[in-house]
Amino acid sequence: MKTLFNNYFKTFNGLSNEVWWLALITFINRAGTMVIPFLTLYLEEDKSLSLSQISWVMSAFGLGSVAGTWIGGKLTDSIGYYKVMVRSLFSTGILFIALQFLDTFAGICLAIFFVMLVADTFRPAMFVAMSVYSKPENKTRSVTLIRLAINLGFSAGPAVGGLIISTMGYGGLFWVDGVTCILATLLLISVLNPRKAKPLDETKVENPESVYSDKPFWVFFVAMVIFGIVFLQYFSTMPLYYKEVHTLTPVEIGLLLGLNGLFIFLLEMPLIHWLEQLKRSKIGLTLFGLLLTAISFLVINLTSWTGILVIGILFMTVGEMIAFPFSNAFAMERAKKGKQGEYLSMYVMTFSIAHIFGHNIGLRLVDNLGYDTTWFIMLALSFVGVLLLLYLKRMLIKERNLS
Repeated sequence: MKTLFNNYFKTFNGLSNEVWWLALITFINRAGTMVIPFLTLYLEEDKSLSLSQISWVMSAFGLGSVAGTWIGGKLTDSIGYYKVMVRSLFSTGILFIALQFLDTFAGICLAIFFVMLVADTFRPAMFVAMSVYSKPENKTRSVTLIRLAINLGFSAGPAVGGLIISTMGYGGLFWVDGVTCILATLLLISVLNPRKAKPLDETKVENPESVYSDKPFWVFFVAMVIFGIVFLQYFSTMPLYYKEVHTLTPVEIGLLLGLNGLFIFLLEMPLIHWLEQLKRSKIGLTLFGLLLTAISFLVINLTSWTGILVIGILFMTVGEMIAFPFSNAFAMERAKKGKQGEYLSMYVMTFSIAHIFGHNIGLRLVDNLGYDTTWFIMLALSFVGVLLLLYLKRMLIKERNLS
């Protein structure tokens, strides 16, 4: 057992102090982001919105995320990642607290848009900071550490969120989310001020290539949008499926979603460390992760047994554990061709765009065709993403042969 623990902790060796601080800040922030998994339930139960209205709120969520990500990339390249992160985190905290006081459909849509616009300027800035504070050989593991922090936060968040709903109502979620964002800001200011933090890989490109002319990156971009649409069903349509088909309570839904973060916390770093040693291509591993996520939608359609939901979560989680770090590492590697903020904002934007279409498509499919058919459609869409990644592998091989 001691050897097992020692081998586990060895997978974290070599990461910089700044990356560890970024991980802690991310954990504090994400532990408070317990509103998101319960947002569709909150809008349905507390605000009495219809499924059609909720789908448009979630589209506003995605539109704000796209705008914020794009703006965040531009600001990161112009004023620097530190200023963007500080201003985004603090403002997001204030906006989340205020969000709970809106009641009209139009007001909620507009507010969600602005909350996500401000919140998601943080994401490209954080990825650039992580790249700057990581040695080149540690970038994939640095991504994995940040994801561990995110998922540990998400593991605690939904579980605690379910308890808060049961005791304090939905309003308590907004207060906790807002306060934790503000606390994360204070920690960021104290430990990651550029005057104190030392860059390890600050890439300067004299004649940067525009991300808009990078054709292989755009194939990757479309494939990751598809992956995002499929993956995000677990945070919009899936909680409703758990409630309506399997009659789970908010606490049970929170615990089930929390398993995702717990599995990632326990298994992702050793898994990534092992996969890196196999020397497989980043795109090939991303493809495998998407395939496993697709299988998660197949298995839950095989039986009405509630226990199958745990198996579905496990397939999705392993797929996520593989696809996200290696796709992110590919984007950071590709970013060395141009401006890092621009490239990484486009990578982050794939999931923002998925928020626009994924929740809306999923909820409307459920409303019109039912859950079983929706899961089969997600399975088919996943295979389109797999084919695009296979095409991308061919493009990259041809690119290497020409260089």
